[in-house]
Amino acid sequence: MTKPNALAAAVKASWLPLAIIVLAQLQMGININALPVSLGPIIEDINAPATSVATALVIYSLFVAAFVMLGAKIGKLFGERLVFQVSALVHGAAMALMAVSASADSMNIAQAIAGLAAAALVPTLVVLIAANYRDQQQAQAVGILAAMPAVASGLTFVVAGFIATLLSWRVSFWLIFIISLAVFVLSFKLKPIPRSKGISIDAVGVVLSALAIACTLFGFNNLNSWGMVAAKEAAPISLFGLSPAPFLIALGIVFGQTFFVWSERRVADKKTPLLALEVLDSSEERAAVISFLVAGAIGSIVAFLLPLYIQIVQDRTPLFTSVAIVPYALAVAAAAILSVRLYSRLTPRRLGVSCFSLITVGSLLLAFTVGNEWGTPMVILGLVILGIGEGTMLTLLFNVLVTASPKELAGDVGALRGVVNNVSSALGAAFSSVVAVGLLSLFIVAAFNQSNLPEILRTEINFDKIDFVSNDQLKAVLGGTSATPAEVDEAVLLNASARLRALKATFLILAAISLLSIIPSLRLPGYKPGELSVEELTADHPPGAAPAHGS
Repeated sequence: MTKPNALAAAVKASWLPLAIIVLAQLQMGININALPVSLGPIIEDINAPATSVATALVIYSLFVAAFVMLGAKIGKLFGERLVFQVSALVHGAAMALMAVSASADSMNIAQAIAGLAAAALVPTLVVLIAANYRDQQQAQAVGILAAMPAVASGLTFVVAGFIATLLSWRVSFWLIFIISLAVFVLSFKLKPIPRSKGISIDAVGVVLSALAIACTLFGFNNLNSWGMVAAKEAAPISLFGLSPAPFLIALGIVFGQTFFVWSERRVADKKTPLLALEVLDSSEERAAVISFLVAGAIGSIVAFLLPLYIQIVQDRTPLFTSVAIVPYALAVAAAAILSVRLYSRLTPRRLGVSCFSLITVGSLLLAFTVGNEWGTPMVILGLVILGIGEGTMLTLLFNVLVTASPKELAGDVGALRGVVNNVSSALGAAFSSVVAVGLLSLFIVAAFNQSNLPEILRTEINFDKIDFVSNDQLKAVLGGTSATPAEVDEAVLLNASARLRALKATFLILAAISLLSIIPSLRLPGYKPGELSVEELTADHPPGAAPAHGS
């Protein structure tokens, strides 16, 4: 009797490390999802525009993406468990700072600190799984970890929405702080990982990668406020009348190419690069990275647009937001967890094409059916379809990256995942801000020109600073102008129509991006786990030779 019981206890205990690792992933995931779902209360509490929340998300993702490759080396230098423990505590302290933030600036500082901590924490997750699990159990653990961002999204939408309405948006961040303490205490149950010898940090690579990511994301995030072509008043400098934002994006691309050239030179000189280039040496892996970028960005866009629409356009509470988004959140979480069962039946390529097709259909349904009444069956159906495609895609792509590289490159795979995941999140948040607000501005200016509103209002309203605002906020602004009550009512109706059109157009653009993303997904592996790739079959069986039975 004792032996079976002891064996059962050992099996049950063996999943404890994964539970700790997953809790740390949830700690980070709740943060980036609590921000958009608490959009309305944050705006009202700290008196900041809606785009300030998108900026905070971009700052967090920027710091993670810029320094996660450095974080992977720090993990090897000091031991991944120690780095895991310290990073979890620092991230928790940043969440405490977030909970007491009184302005957009302090909120951005908190997210910057959290981003630096997450940059060191993210690579340790994959390494700790590789150290604690083997074979099929390791594959299951990787699948569960890959699903956690989606689960965190669904969980946070519901829980943070209730908390923000019934208590305060700040309570959500205090909750993350408490989770960080639990992660630290439980982390001593993880297997210690010794420090790697002979680790050298590629300082030039760190600078080049950080500059590439920072320039690209910072430039993209400020396209709307600084101007896409001509420089606006808010632009810090004017390059012969042109906006600096596109030049920053171009500079980021140049730094990125320079980083890869530098890394190849390090390898040729038999030195360790910041990122092992083997994790990107096949077309399948590169296709997975591109698809991961798009799928992650789509998730970030949807996570920002839905609360923006429900809380600002419809003037609903975060509680209503959490209830309205339940179909989408559950679809994402369920697909992320259950899609692992499909890996032995369908190839990654077929799954990838199917997922982007589902995201396209879901986005199109939302573009043509979303209106002033959120709960229509077609809107809910669109959210569910989009969520199934997104949840399945993100889990699939992480598994492709992990299984394509050997165990000794687990830290580099974790770093690559961190870069891709957070660059996509930042691009998604920036896209939401730039495109949605840009379209809103375009529609409002066009409607104003066609309306009967007096021209003097154009000089009293700054059309360069148009943002998503509620009807009450707009009435307060117009109350300080020469507009009559009838003109105020007309302007409110004009703004309400423009907001809805901007949302519909953004979902339509999202559908077009998803449709185009089917192209890179066609380069994903065309074989199931355990099967040989075309390259392997060719290597084992030269042309003209028949493969052995069962190969």
